[in-house]
This record gives sequence, C-alpha cells and structure tokens, in this order.
Amino acid sequence: MAIASGLFRTKSVEQSIRDTDDPDSKLRKDLTARDLTIFGVAVVIGAGIFTLTARTAGSVAGPSVSLAFVFAAIACGLTALCYAEFASTVPVAGSAYTYAYATFGEIIAWIIGWDLILEFALAVSVVAKGWSQYLGELLGTGATVLEVGSLHFDWGAVAIIAVVGTLLATGTKLSSRVSAVAVAIKLGVIALVLVVGATYFKASNLSPYIPPAEASEKADGLRQSLFAFLTGSGGTSFGWFGLLSAASLVFFAFVGFDVVATTAEETRNPQRDVPRGLFGSLAIVTVLYVGVSLVLTGMVSYTQLADGNATLATAFALHGATWVKNIISIGAIAGLSTVVMVMYLGQTRVLFAMARDGLLPKSLAHTGSKGTPVRLTVIVGVVCALLAGFVDFGTLEEMVNIGTLVAFVMVSIGVLVLRRTRPDLPRGFRVPLVPLIPILAALACLWLMLNLSIETWLRFVIWMVLGVIVYLAYGRRHSVLRQQQQADDPGFLPVR
Repeated sequence: MAIASGLFRTKSVEQSIRDTDDPDSKLRKDLTARDLTIFGVAVVIGAGIFTLTARTAGSVAGPSVSLAFVFAAIACGLTALCYAEFASTVPVAGSAYTYAYATFGEIIAWIIGWDLILEFALAVSVVAKGWSQYLGELLGTGATVLEVGSLHFDWGAVAIIAVVGTLLATGTKLSSRVSAVAVAIKLGVIALVLVVGATYFKASNLSPYIPPAEASEKADGLRQSLFAFLTGSGGTSFGWFGLLSAASLVFFAFVGFDVVATTAEETRNPQRDVPRGLFGSLAIVTVLYVGVSLVLTGMVSYTQLADGNATLATAFALHGATWVKNIISIGAIAGLSTVVMVMYLGQTRVLFAMARDGLLPKSLAHTGSKGTPVRLTVIVGVVCALLAGFVDFGTLEEMVNIGTLVAFVMVSIGVLVLRRTRPDLPRGFRVPLVPLIPILAALACLWLMLNLSIETWLRFVIWMVLGVIVYLAYGRRHSVLRQQQQADDPGFLPVR
C-alpha cells in the first residue's frame, strides 16, 4: 500500500512554483503575450495549410471542409480553455506533465511526460523531413538526401534541426524574434495566395456545399480505425458523416497550440499573457484555415482535387498559374521552420521539468548564465537529428496525434480534479461552465482518438509500457518529491 500511495503522490502547486526560483535551474522570464501568440501561430501554421485543405476537400468533405475547420477549432478552443486555467494557476514549465503532477500524482505525471517526449520528438523529426522536401523542390534538386551505402542521410532535415537548436540554446527571446520574421513571411505568402486565388473564385464551385454521401474504401486489418474495428462499420466520404470525419482529420492541423502553455515559466505575466497567447493564436489560425479552404474550393470543383496528392498548388496549376508553386514552397519552408522550432522548444521544456523533479537526471535541468537548458537542448537536437536524418517514419506520424490527444484529455479532466482538491488556489483565468466544458473537451478528444488506426494504438501502448519500466527503474528512486517526503517523515517506507 505504501508503494502504491507513493506512485500517486502529488506535487503541490506551491512547491512547483518555489522550484522555479532555484538558481541552478532558473529560466529567464522574457516572453510577452505577443511572443506567445507568435509561437502559437508559428507552430500551428505549417505546410498543412497548403496540403491538408486540398486533400480533405477532394476526398472527404468537399467545399464543407471550411466548416470542418470551424468544428475542429471549437474542439481545440474547449481544450485551450482548460490549458489557460492551468497555465494561469501553475505558471511552471512542463505543461500537461506539470498539471498532472499537481492533480493525478507522480506515476500519471510521468506517463504524460513520457507521452509528450514521444509527441515532440517525432513531431520535430517528421516536420524537419517535410522542410527538407520543400527545400529540395525550391532548389530544383528534388531531394536533400545523400546515399551512404545502404543508408539514406537527409542532410536538409539535420541542417534545420541544427540551426533551430542553436537559436534555442542562445535564448528564448531570440527564438521568438526569428519566429516573428518567419511567421511574417508565411503570412505574407498566405495573403498572396488568398488574393490571387480570389481572382479565380466562382461561387458555383461551392455548390453543393455538403456533397451527397458516398461509400469509401475501408482500411483492413491493423490500419483501420479503432472505431471501425469496434463497430464493424465502413467509412463514408462526403455528406454529414464525411464532414464530421473531416473535422477529425483537420483537427491535427491545430496540433501544437498547447506548446504555448509550456513557456508559462518564461513569461513575464503568465496569468494574463498565456491565456491571451492561446486564444489569440487559435483565433488567427482558424481565420486563415477557413479563408484558404473557402478560396481553394471556390477556385476549382472539389472533384478536381480527388487525387490523393492534391495540394493548394494543384488548384493554381489547373488555372495555368504554375508560378504560384514556388511561392507556396517559400511559405511552406518558412512555416515548417517555425513548427520545428516551437516543437523543439516544447520538447526541451517538458524534459527540463521532469529533470528538475528528479524523474530524469537532475543535471539535465541546469540552465547556466543564459537562462536556457543548453545541455538538454543539445541532447534533444542530436537525438532528433539522428531520427530525421536516417529514419523513414511512414505511419509513425500518427503517434504524434495520439500523444497530443492523451495530454488534452488529462488536462481537461485535471481542471475538474484541481477545482475539487484546491478550490482555494488563485486562478488568473477560470474555465466557464464547469464541469460542462472540461467534459465536452475530454469527450471530443476521446472521439478523435477512436478515429486513429489500431496499429497506432498498439505502438502507443508499447511505448507507454516501456515508459513505466523506465520510471520504476529510475524515476521512482530519484524523485525529488519522494526524497523530500522521506526526509520529512522518518517512518517513510523506502523504495526497494
């Protein structure tokens, strides 16, 4: 019983805040609401705006893809409300990991942290490979891959990770300034695409807005969704069911906005600025996604985008405006650069929080004179560079999605737990309509998880089991919270 209770020991909010004053692991407070909004836009608006909109319109939703983005934004907004309350109450690095430590206990916090490690590491590596592909297109080489014997080395992906890692090690404020420039470039490209695309716009292409439903081919075996496996149902494209399926698909275009919450400890006024950064960035990207999808489906009939490889450039090519392809490549490179940077930042901050708590080696939490965890930043860069440089991810990309959604569910439920256990805490922002909104947020995320493939679920379970083994072998023994409890209580049962 003592061991079980030790696994679920919680770290008080007050203790988490006190830990931020440790001079050896103190992050510099440089960020403002503007910086956080830039980070949010930087991580959400990537190449997906140029590819996901076209593919979803052509094969799943038709012109109603714009409404699918609205539905997805609502689901994200519900979760963002929960993140905002936590970030304003517990302005500490680590995001969902830190929140879980304060509500569910150490073992659950570790599992969430382990989950976020997977999410961010894969996201950085996968997006870096996408950046490399666009660079190859822009250079006219087609690829930035070198063949070394039987190995394929993606030097473009490694290069962007190295540049981003250097910027993050130098300082978060500098990273924010570079992100601002890159965000300005990609927003300029999107604006140009909208203006030029509007000249080809025909309202008749938006009719029918919700096309009649059609039976779609169902994936077999482990590649079918968990929902399809459990219900034995087939998939449907278009119609209302297609619209809801599209909302599940485009939800992942918003993945990453929660990284804003990981920077709470580096924000000058987190109680005010983190909620502003979350909601501001979410509002901006929603308007951009809806605008691009409306222009796209107004330029050409959705049936002309049925090719699985269709992109925004496809619509322009159908009108003979092939010159737009290079403009889109520039926007994609700028967009993906900032996605890599902010995901990389999120990875280091989650690991930093876990190391400061002793669940990982404490030496990784050392910040030094620059106020950034340089040692940890270098290690993350090396690991992600190796993954991006040599690994072909394929369907592993879905692991990013399931990792994100698990964190979203825990944060949504955590709001209810902390409201009950610590109603006295000062909250800079409060979720309205509790418990309704947190419950709706959790249910929305669970529904999206059911739409992921069985093989993704199996890989996720294996990763989680591995995480529990690592915790039992190292984290439980070196936990700072456990050591403090043992020092305060002579009768505390030591870990055996």
